[in-house]
Amino acid sequence: MKSILGIGNALVDVMTMLEGDQALHDLGLPKGSMQLVDKSVSRKVLEYTGKFERKLASGGSAANTIHGLAGLQLPTAFIGKVGRDDLGDFFRKDLKESNIHPILLESETESGCAVALVTPDTERTFATYLGAAVELEAGELDDAWFWDHQVLHLEGYLVQNRDLVRVSLQKAKKHGMLVSLDMASYNVVEANRDFLREMARDYVDILFANEAEAHAFTGKAPMEALDEMASMCHIAVVKLGPGGSLIRQGDQVVHVEAVPAEVIDTTGAGDLYAAGFLYGLLKAYSLESCGKLGSLMSAKVIEVVGAKIHPEGWDEIHGALAAF
Repeated sequence: MKSILGIGNALVDVMTMLEGDQALHDLGLPKGSMQLVDKSVSRKVLEYTGKFERKLASGGSAANTIHGLAGLQLPTAFIGKVGRDDLGDFFRKDLKESNIHPILLESETESGCAVALVTPDTERTFATYLGAAVELEAGELDDAWFWDHQVLHLEGYLVQNRDLVRVSLQKAKKHGMLVSLDMASYNVVEANRDFLREMARDYVDILFANEAEAHAFTGKAPMEALDEMASMCHIAVVKLGPGGSLIRQGDQVVHVEAVPAEVIDTTGAGDLYAAGFLYGLLKAYSLESCGKLGSLMSAKVIEVVGAKIHPEGWDEIHGALAAF
């Protein structure tokens, strides 16, 4: 059975349900933003929000996608770095319980932690301490980790270490793997546009971006951005949220409608779309069916808090697979 390897920032998501915007004002966190914070600020946020409902999950963009693929019963593995602490132990345990093979290096630095503050309007504000997650280095990558996998899925947030990105992609190609890249938030794309374009042209087979990221990457509206992205790689996907998604492979262009959902929390929507799409691709689905499965998985994850689909959602997804 075909398998997928993910590389990304190993972060423990602390999903916190706020009662309003006051906590964001008190903590000085702009609503809807993703703020990188140091250890002291992370601890302050965790302490301040300790009274609110919260839950933990192994996270980070690539890890979310790998969890989705494991839920679809594909063999998966994940490469990252964690601290020798409770959060690191939690991350490893969460991967194993999801039947994901953990390839986790360890650091004396504390594990990365992303506190996701979710207001009643479902808007997410992140205070992210990267910690050990960003200490993964290109020289630590072992060729053996890339054997027996057909696809490498990489998250754009790794561009803070360009050496790591380049070597990961080179090793994937050395072992005949397809490369899937899901871009990071638009501000990260803007700051690393030239490098990301180089990587897309030289190594990437499947390129994912949401509308804002696609604009940051190309400076163009979705359809024109899709065309430019597709000129660099084999398959390009622009995710439009409620507007569905646009997919292009060669001269074939497909628009897939979004699956209606009752939105609770949009965390992981794009990551789970990528999981469904990649599963379909490996199963030789049509482009439209790949997009439809991605949309269904995206819909099921936004109906719950956090980036993990609940069992009821998985029942619906597995029931729908026969139709694809």
